[in-house]
Amino acid sequence: MRKSVIAAALALFSMPASALELDGDLSQGGMVIGTVEPGSEVSLDGDMLPVTEEGKFVIGFGRDHGPTALLAVMKDGTDEQEVWPLEIARRDYDIQRIDGLPPGKVGGFSAATLKRIRADNAQVAAARRDTGRDEHFLSGFIWPTKGRISGVYGSQRVLNGEPRRPHFGIDIAAPTGTPVLSPAAGTVRLAESDHFFTGGIVIIDHGFAVNSTLFHLHSVDVEVGQVVAQGEQIGTVGATGRATGPHLDWRMNWGKQRLDPQLVVGPMPQ
Repeated sequence: MRKSVIAAALALFSMPASALELDGDLSQGGMVIGTVEPGSEVSLDGDMLPVTEEGKFVIGFGRDHGPTALLAVMKDGTDEQEVWPLEIARRDYDIQRIDGLPPGKVGGFSAATLKRIRADNAQVAAARRDTGRDEHFLSGFIWPTKGRISGVYGSQRVLNGEPRRPHFGIDIAAPTGTPVLSPAAGTVRLAESDHFFTGGIVIIDHGFAVNSTLFHLHSVDVEVGQVVAQGEQIGTVGATGRATGPHLDWRMNWGKQRLDPQLVVGPMPQ
């Protein structure tokens, strides 16, 4: 991750300079670890953020985040607030347009299937909201498996002029049964084997609203509430759900912001 120290560079705003360190990518899909003086209060666009005793906090930006964000820091024991405007870099995404498809290829689902999809989505949303104050996200992330990258964050199809839901993860093609490891330590918040779209799915809470979702798993080898170490096997690669072939789809969230795992983890080791 990229590191930058922000201090007097914002002097044109006539604010006193105290060091604010940001480590990460200030871009759409990026996650950033911040450091302030211990005891400080921090907010992003008016929303208060949890801060560790050492002054660490985390922020993230979704696929279509706007060009700016406002970070505010209030020192412990004072009414002095410093406001830091952040510039969020815009990214270009792979957009595939396909026209002339028969209407049946773009159609919806039956009422029974939609009911099942809504139930799955509710489980996922509840699991992602269930976060603790563990600081596992501070220890960094590893690739959960190795293989060919077959799908990237932010990509989207437009079928017969109708935009489909963007892809919010990274797809890693690998043979069925390949071990899938926890990208960072955390607590398992969801472990299901048969969701409609995602098949076998595991959600791991890394603390402070940072979580990983791993799906299309052939086997799910953990249980809800289980604490896993970084690198511990949580399942195996599969083609369950609506997958067209064996691969792992790895997604990351900070709260409701969908992050790009590739910006967080760095290059895949050979």
